[in-house]
Formats: sequence, C-alpha cells, structure tokens
Amino acid sequence: MLKEFRTFIARGNVIDLAVGIIIGAAFTAIVNSLVKDLINPIIGVITGGVDFTNLFVVLGPGTFDSLAAAREAGAAVFAYGAFVTAVINFLIIAFVVFMLVRAVNSMKRKEAVVPAETPTGPTQVQLLTEIRDALREGRG
Repeated sequence: MLKEFRTFIARGNVIDLAVGIIIGAAFTAIVNSLVKDLINPIIGVITGGVDFTNLFVVLGPGTFDSLAAAREAGAAVFAYGAFVTAVINFLIIAFVVFMLVRAVNSMKRKEAVVPAETPTGPTQVQLLTEIRDALREGRG
C-alpha cells in the first residue's frame, strides 16, 4: 500500500494540483490586498465614504447604532450591506482574474506566433534529388 501511495503522489497531476493550490492561496492574498487596500478606498471616495458593510435592518425589537452592536446583543439582523460588499469584492476579484488570464493568454499567443528557425542545409527533396542524380550517373 505504501508503494501504491508513493506512485500516486509521484504522478504529475497530483504535484501540479498541489503547486496550483499553493500558488492560488498566495495569489488570493495579493488580490484581497488589491481590493481591500487599493480599490475599496477609491470606491469609498467615489461613493462619498459610504461603508456598505454597516448597512443592516434589525428583524425584531430594538435599535442599534452599528451592526456589531446588534450582533453582540444577539438581535436578528438582515445585514444586506455585508452582502453588497461581498458582491462588489467578487466582481472586482473576478475582473482582476479575467485581466490576468487575458494577459497570460496573450503572452501564449505571442509565443506561438514566433516563427520557427529556418533549417540550414538542403531540404529532404533536394537530398533525394541529389541521390537520384548520383544513382543515374553511376549507372551510365
């Protein structure tokens, strides 16, 4: 069973998957920082500093100054602002990933267009012609 496990782990697909997950986790941290530290402040300036995460409706008795206070009190809340923020973050992240994939595909297309080196020396047809001519001369 240990040998079978080693064979399974050594297969290229498993290693590729592990590398992909590790790089994906690192990329997630970069994209989250991009959204949180660079893009959300710009959106905040454009919307006049509105913080969607604190928009909520209490689904019972009581009034609260913040979402955190309502949750701490155990009130049932409809936190639609957090959902709006999550949707905005998703759209931004999806756009960033789209741009990254687009750039990678563009680079791959450029690599594919690079012309192959022209072969040096005679072509196969030229060699066969020379052999044919040499054989004719040898007979005659």
